[in-house]
Amino acid sequence: MDTTFFISAFVTLFVIIDPIGLTPVFLALTQGEAPARRQAIGMRALMLAFFLLTLFGLAGEAVLGFVGISFPAFRIAGGILLFLTALDMLFERRTARRDHQAEEERPDPSVFPLAIPLLAGPGAITSMILLIGQADGPLQAAGVFGVMGIVLLVVALFFRAADPLERILGRTGTVVATRLLGMLLAALSVQFVLDGLQGAGLMAV
Repeated sequence: MDTTFFISAFVTLFVIIDPIGLTPVFLALTQGEAPARRQAIGMRALMLAFFLLTLFGLAGEAVLGFVGISFPAFRIAGGILLFLTALDMLFERRTARRDHQAEEERPDPSVFPLAIPLLAGPGAITSMILLIGQADGPLQAAGVFGVMGIVLLVVALFFRAADPLERILGRTGTVVATRLLGMLLAALSVQFVLDGLQGAGLMAV
């Protein structure tokens, strides 16, 4: 079994979903809530995100075929989308949008904005479709769903430890971590584009 593929899948989903960057947003969106309700909100958001990412992972390529989009074309488009997400992370535009969303009052943020678009956003959905498309056989595809579950479990752990993590990282630590993850995501997105160009026969292997 190709462990490199699973490591790449984990890094891709971890960077896109960004548990570290989501933690202070989760705190802000659930500010003033009792600890039990805060954790219930987090669990609802995670379960919905798991369902959505699984759905798109299973049916995403079939939908592409139905509308007549080749997988190499989607891989190139997905790589470009992920690269734009990386730029947002590097220049803090993503953080600014999250802070703006966190400031808006919502009685229950578990569906929006936590599950959609912060956990199961365009980047995560695109990544799932791309990774399932790259999987070599059903066993490796099942491994991608397992990796997705592990990443969401990491998010759950970060949500549970949100208060002490906020004190440890602080604003500066969160910004530094987000920028480092953005650099890694930029490199991964370029690799997606290169793979798409090879798949379309536009570039030699």
